[in-house]
Amino acid sequence: MTTQKTTHRQRTWLITGVSSGLGRALAHAALARGDLVAGTARSAADAQAFAAQAPSRSCALVLDVTDTASIPQVIATAEQALGPVDVLVNNAGYQLVGAVEELGLDELRAQFEVNVFAALAVTQAVLPGMRTRGHGHIVNISSVSGLATWAGTGGYCASKFALEALGETLAQEVGPLGIRVTNVAPGGLRTDFTGRSLQRAARRIEDYQATAHESERIIASYRGNEPGDPDKVAAAVIGLVDMPEPPLHLLLGADALYYHGRKAGALQSEIAQWAPLSLSTAADD
Repeated sequence: MTTQKTTHRQRTWLITGVSSGLGRALAHAALARGDLVAGTARSAADAQAFAAQAPSRSCALVLDVTDTASIPQVIATAEQALGPVDVLVNNAGYQLVGAVEELGLDELRAQFEVNVFAALAVTQAVLPGMRTRGHGHIVNISSVSGLATWAGTGGYCASKFALEALGETLAQEVGPLGIRVTNVAPGGLRTDFTGRSLQRAARRIEDYQATAHESERIIASYRGNEPGDPDKVAAAVIGLVDMPEPPLHLLLGADALYYHGRKAGALQSEIAQWAPLSLSTAADD
């Protein structure tokens, strides 16, 4: 087991999507230990409820993360109220379910707008300040579905795969500048993510009853009984930012470890099996 001595100093967090689920748990945990938190919510009521938790150390921001043009001003407001952002958590997101053939292009674009492009826009808006100060930590709340696919969740998996790739590449680019990046990939959590944060493709093809549509039944059967505790995941993320050398990838939950392990093992086995064919394509010099 890898252990690191961690140190805590008061930090300013910017967390997207603090009105519910993991975002709310993260904001509570950061505020509880004395940090400053700017949190975004889609509605004024949710923003006011968040601000009431710790009026002197929180800043509530009404933001539809897909309105990327407004993001720089929102971040400027947060930094004016609480100071420079030390930790950005790209948490806002939702899940689209449906077979790949069923996905409307507009539905898939909407999935990417929230899960990928919004996260990228917020990241790009905080990076100039982090680069100037020579420190910062960007935490992308991904999913084990960004590492291992599951029939019926292709659109969601694709968006999280993209977020994983952006975060991994970004880490290579900003690491030498003193900025850390961590992709956090939880398994199932006991939040309302599979309730109000789940959308189903409008098109329905009966041939996928036994494959893609089965995912919806499985999700429904686990709703409220998911294996992961959002408060414990929040505590893990809080501890993460105190580490002098945080991981680039962090899987959280036994189910996340299992599904990624199964995918990684199968991928490595298949690559090895077909290595002779892979090597046969070399140019004859």
